Amino acid sequence: MSVTSVEKDPEALTMTVTAQLDATAERAWLLWADPRQFEQWWGPPGYPVTVVDHELRTGGRITFSMAGDEGEHHDSTWEVLAAEPPHRLELRDADVDEDGRPNDGNSMTVMVVTIDANDGGAAMAIRTSFDSLEGMEQVLAMGVEEGMCMVLDQIDAVLAGTPA
Repeated sequence: MSVTSVEKDPEALTMTVTAQLDATAERAWLLWADPRQFEQWWGPPGYPVTVVDHELRTGGRITFSMAGDEGEHHDSTWEVLAAEPPHRLELRDADVDEDGRPNDGNSMTVMVVTIDANDGGAAMAIRTSFDSLEGMEQVLAMGVEEGMCMVLDQIDAVLAGTPA
């Protein structure tokens, strides 16, 4: 698997990371649909993921935590806005304040995942939307682009049936 492109659009307040997978669209969907597989690739190296709740259906919720080597702990909750297996998933950071801003200070608000079959397997694109240009610039400066690429680089091992 390889990340084939990273497109940042400050006007649309989005970043899209696209990767080519050596898998069918149905197999690629399982990377999201099976919580044990999701745990193996979503967290960046050194931050293992533990899924608490996993309802991958429209209206469902996914709750997970990441723990770092030095005791850091990050909890995440996503509201599943759309789940259309095996091609589309839309997730919203569900821990928001009364103005719709993420409580954890994270400016990333919605992710749309698309999985499209092609001659070489499947292309998976993850489009992240941000709440403001300032928020987007802040998150990019913190290394979200590099982090997303590291996360996606772990998928090969999961597809091969070995833990990352």
